[in-house]
Amino acid sequence: MTEEILINVTPQETRVAVMQLGVVQDLHIERSSNCGIASNVYLGRVSRVLPGMQSAFIDIGLERSAFLHVDDIWENSGNAAKPIEKVLYESQTLLVQVIKEPIGSKGARLSTQISIAGRLLVYLPQETHIGVSQRIECSAHRDALRARLQAILPAEHQGGYIIRTVAEGAEDPDFLADITYLDKLWHNLKTTSQNASAPQLLYKELNISVRVLRDFVSVNTARIMVDSRSNYLKMLEFAQAYNTVAADRLEHYSGGRPLFDLYNVEEEIERALSKRVDLKSGGYLIIDQTEALTTIDVNTGGFVGLRNFDDTIYKTNLEATQVIARQLRLRNLGGIIICDFIDMDSQEHRDAVLNEFKKALSRDHTRISVSGFSALGLVEMTRKRTRESLAHILCEPCPTCQGRGEVKTAQTVCYEILREILRDARQFDAREYRILASQQVIDLFLEEESQALAQLSNFISKTVSMQVETLYTQEQYDIILM
Repeated sequence: MTEEILINVTPQETRVAVMQLGVVQDLHIERSSNCGIASNVYLGRVSRVLPGMQSAFIDIGLERSAFLHVDDIWENSGNAAKPIEKVLYESQTLLVQVIKEPIGSKGARLSTQISIAGRLLVYLPQETHIGVSQRIECSAHRDALRARLQAILPAEHQGGYIIRTVAEGAEDPDFLADITYLDKLWHNLKTTSQNASAPQLLYKELNISVRVLRDFVSVNTARIMVDSRSNYLKMLEFAQAYNTVAADRLEHYSGGRPLFDLYNVEEEIERALSKRVDLKSGGYLIIDQTEALTTIDVNTGGFVGLRNFDDTIYKTNLEATQVIARQLRLRNLGGIIICDFIDMDSQEHRDAVLNEFKKALSRDHTRISVSGFSALGLVEMTRKRTRESLAHILCEPCPTCQGRGEVKTAQTVCYEILREILRDARQFDAREYRILASQQVIDLFLEEESQALAQLSNFISKTVSMQVETLYTQEQYDIILM
């Protein structure tokens, strides 16, 4: 299926949308104030070793120390792995690479195994083997690619490689160009590290607009449109040097209408921030993202079908598999994900839905593991979390509800105020109590709860007055002792 890649560039952020048949399939956002650090290589300093967790905190010059687990220490791999306190010590300097972005309150995750990505190859300077992307499923193709690369490598060459999926149709000169490019990057990195003092950044990953040419472009890419002239020229220069196929498909968009508006990407972003996702059949999904996991609930909604109830459920679930897979990519949801499909009595239907779901998820570039239907009829899966989700990039917790998604009713707040006045009356001998609250709460005290307020005033033998604070939210209030 052919695809188009749209790139919207402003001084503040760069946004990339991958389109298929006019529908957004994938979305990436990188802000200049908070560029991603995944794949960056640092000279770090061990700030603390934690034997109980078999981990260490590494200072790489960021606000929060990064995290290194014993399993991610390349020098410690093998059958006789040593405990971390035997491998690392405080103030030790070491070369590390970010393998997972800082997410929420957690620092970046590190590895001491360095890997540098090119267009066709990933260079592993500490390894000796040649691996092949698992997405190239044909064993004969895998063996042929491995043999071709082995044959053109110089005899004195050191290090290993992983052959990427896009290399399946590449020629030998393309491989040699990638090898030369990666060798140069590694040489410059090693030279810089010899004169560096920790903590220091040694290698910075390409910005997202150039990374598109390296990582996103495939044989199915029909064109790449970018709406910034300066970025277009930079991308063209990179493409002419490292990916001539992409150079032919690169276009500068200079239309009067914003690129993302023209292709309805802005509307898609807004929908991707909503909890509810409507299906074409009339059904809908409810997507709830929490810190621990994400739940996706499938509902028939207004879809009544044409034959019988079982058929209606089956068709709704089939449609949901495609939409869920796309929403996972759009929202970049990671970690544990629970999908609650509508209950199906037929085992044949359950198997068909699961197979269709796995097929839809196979288009995802992120590593995914899917379990079958559980005893409760849920599909449990994990999706590797390497960067913040779309909602965490674009949104923040609501200051009114503090991220709960709900606010206390005006009646609940009224009763809280009455209880607090009663507590204060037992501790302080005030002449008058004044309630400062939102319009909704004061209105309730003047109407339905007026009797309750009068009873309290009589009980404490004090006057209780009220004042509307227009800037207060429904949950906010103050009680002033006069």
